[in-house]
Amino acid sequence: MNDAGLHGRVAVVTGGGRGIGRAIAECLSGAGAEVHVFESGAGAGLPFPVHAVDVRRNGEIAAGLAAIAHPVTLLVNNAGITRDRTLQKMSDAEWQEVLDVNLTGAFNMIRAVAPGMVGGGFGRIVNVTSINGLRGKFGQANYAAAKAGLIGLTKTAARELGPKGITVNAVAPGMVLTDMTLAAPEAVRDRALAESLLQRLAEPVDVARAVLFLLSDSARMITGTVLRVDAGQNT
Repeated sequence: MNDAGLHGRVAVVTGGGRGIGRAIAECLSGAGAEVHVFESGAGAGLPFPVHAVDVRRNGEIAAGLAAIAHPVTLLVNNAGITRDRTLQKMSDAEWQEVLDVNLTGAFNMIRAVAPGMVGGGFGRIVNVTSINGLRGKFGQANYAAAKAGLIGLTKTAARELGPKGITVNAVAPGMVLTDMTLAAPEAVRDRALAESLLQRLAEPVDVARAVLFLLSDSARMITGTVLRVDAGQNT
């Protein structure tokens, strides 16, 4: 028996159009899940159904879920944005937009799928947070606060939904070699590399495999935890 097999399970990955989200969607599809991507931006060319959903908007979430023929049993809250600026220079809009997408969006999704999971007596939820939600980061007050809030949401949802057969966990990546980080100045990657105990940085597939584990039956007794995928950056 392949414990990582997700055959017959229906997954939603938010922000699955590129980077870490796309790697997660591909990994889950490879394990046999029926994958649906909720994406507010570009999603063309993906080998899975893409639903135009802004996770800040409950009406769009409801419409996206209604378009899926079978109950969603796997949810990955990956959608996220950054609006980096120091505290003293950060605008109200920059603060609020990041919290709305990164934290409230995950809350909206969990609240929307929970009734179906509860009704079926089964569900797996993974929230993609960040090591910066654990340690803070210069210039990322909004992002770090949202990701820290996501950890609190994970632990609370695990307590509330656990008796119903639903696990809720989080994955906390460090710097990951996505197209975005590869386009950043080399000095940015060098700083993260200097923090890494493994002397290398994670790739999107490394995060995807951690998510796959937490969604699989191999992790059926794990809930309310935060799994760091950071090459030892935050050790």
